[in-house]
Amino acid sequence: MPKYQFQVQVQVQPQYLPDQSAPDEGVYSFAYTITITNTGDVTAQLISRHWIISDANGHTEQVKGLGVVGQQPLLKPGEAFQYTSGCRLRTASGSMHGSYFCVAEDGEPFTCPIELFVLEAFSPGQPGQPMAARVLH
Repeated sequence: MPKYQFQVQVQVQPQYLPDQSAPDEGVYSFAYTITITNTGDVTAQLISRHWIISDANGHTEQVKGLGVVGQQPLLKPGEAFQYTSGCRLRTASGSMHGSYFCVAEDGEPFTCPIELFVLEAFSPGQPGQPMAARVLH
């Protein structure tokens, strides 16, 4: 049994970027805004990220790196950190999921999973109409 419980809430808001996309060339650009909230009772720092990005054709890419957008935020209980990043797909739809590697203030390492979220360029049943931004939990 751990001596404390660390919890992180991750909220994601994906958005299709038609101005940065070229569908005729198989380039679909997306932004995603993520809010990480420390809902536990221990201060912790996000050290690195691991993303698994898949398009509708089954092409999968893994992205690993230190921090997020050049930062390794230190979050006290109740604090939140929000950032926006992006990715490109070869198809109009796909998905992302992954994890953050974090370290608690006492040096205890842990992994925070990021649930799968969908990237959609166009509204279902309305080809050519950009997808409205939506929040997924």
